[in-house]
Amino acid sequence: MGQKINPLGLRLGTTQDYHSLWFAQPKIYSESLQEDQKIRNSIKNYVQKNMKISSGVEGISRIEIQKRIDIIQVKIHMGFPKLFIENKLKRIEELRINIQKELNFVNRKLNIAITRIANPYGHPNILAEFIAGQLKNRVSFRKAMKKAIELTEQANTKGIQIQIAGRLDGKEIARAEWIREGRVPLQTIQAKIDYCSYTVITIYGVLGIKIWIFADRK
Repeated sequence: MGQKINPLGLRLGTTQDYHSLWFAQPKIYSESLQEDQKIRNSIKNYVQKNMKISSGVEGISRIEIQKRIDIIQVKIHMGFPKLFIENKLKRIEELRINIQKELNFVNRKLNIAITRIANPYGHPNILAEFIAGQLKNRVSFRKAMKKAIELTEQANTKGIQIQIAGRLDGKEIARAEWIREGRVPLQTIQAKIDYCSYTVITIYGVLGIKIWIFADRK
């Protein structure tokens, strides 16, 4: 069961919350869903374009979207909000204008809030970005995975499992390698499992990164 279903979808309503909170009629449900994806892509593109970090980590853990009739509230959870520390109001306003121009909102307001998260390397999305940056710099995948595990030791986690698949280290035959540290009870629904799937393009081809983290946080 733990290998046949998304760990986040399995635990919705127990240890996981929805990242999008809204209701829509069946006729416009697909449009609302695509709108959420465009908002998330626009935010990630803006951060990637304007944020220069030596490690290559954007630091976005998750983006929560809450919709009402006349307002859309977006909450960005970031581990390294350096881009928004200086000229915070100016940056948020610029981001808001970019999203409104791209999606062409009509009669709806858009509010954006930035939240800084503790222990950023205890979140799989940020950790996957770190590993992807290492792989792009042609660092051995084993060294990248071991370094990622070292970073999670300082976070309040009980276990981590990392899997990387593709042409590892430029080998002709693609394969999957994984490493695990601590406990990762994928079949326990009450366990606080955080998960992400990340794709990185390297000079050898496309690699897939999957990370499961057994977190001990509220």
